[in-house]
Amino acid sequence: MTDFPHIPGFEGVDNVQRPVFSLITETTFVGETAPHHHNKAQLMYVIGGVLTLEAAGGIWTVPPRCALWIPGGVSHAGRMAGRIKIASLYIDPGLAAPLDRDCGILFVQPFLRELILRFDTLSPKADMDCGREARLISVLLDELGAAPLEPIHLPLPSDRRLRRLTESMIENPGLRFTIEEWGARVGASNRTLSRLFQRETGMSFVRWRQQLHVGLALQRLAQGELVTNVAGELGYESISAFIAMFRRMLGTTPARYFGEMVSGVPERRERKTLARDEGDQTIVTEPNIVPLRRP
Repeated sequence: MTDFPHIPGFEGVDNVQRPVFSLITETTFVGETAPHHHNKAQLMYVIGGVLTLEAAGGIWTVPPRCALWIPGGVSHAGRMAGRIKIASLYIDPGLAAPLDRDCGILFVQPFLRELILRFDTLSPKADMDCGREARLISVLLDELGAAPLEPIHLPLPSDRRLRRLTESMIENPGLRFTIEEWGARVGASNRTLSRLFQRETGMSFVRWRQQLHVGLALQRLAQGELVTNVAGELGYESISAFIAMFRRMLGTTPARYFGEMVSGVPERRERKTLARDEGDQTIVTEPNIVPLRRP
């Protein structure tokens, strides 16, 4: 595994004596970080490029102008290929307590972006009196709690037959085999695979495949690929069929989705936010997993 390029403070963020701070990194790098964790919660905001991390039992791909929320104590490792710019925001555990205890991808609106950058340790504006810092932290936490979470999760199953099936689909997302055809390949009946999918992922085979396609589409569209090309690579017979699936899953078209990232005004409503629901006594981990695009 390749070492991560040096980031000031990366090795000892828990020792930084500030309740909230951010580190901004811009690099051209191909490789992986070593798995690590820290007590502070972390928000990895992607300013440019596409970041892929392994955390909470899954692989997450974060498009530009989105961020991955990593609660304190969660082990994670990153993978990059090419030029990327990231702002990593670190928050003391006590301050992060009202926020979600699971990983999640956030839609970062412009005001939240400016707050993240305001806490940059290397910025000339980083020095501030305690009163001003406390007020800004309060606003930051309010904005984080209200930040929309992207409704994309792709749980990975543990059953060996499902793992063979899902790994094949990740490697070749354009394959359009039916569940019966997959069953013949992995040695399981249609009924068995359907039951296992529901039990181990909480969704049907068709829904799981759509979630896979949405995740890969977001990654590739964020890298500038044309909708036409993405639809073809994922096995859709027409652009309209792909856009219809995208709209069903995310409530908007690809063009509007990325337009919202620029404008900071999401059209989608009734979405989960990062604020923890204190009334929910059962915490279910549903990682927003977007599979790695293998070379």
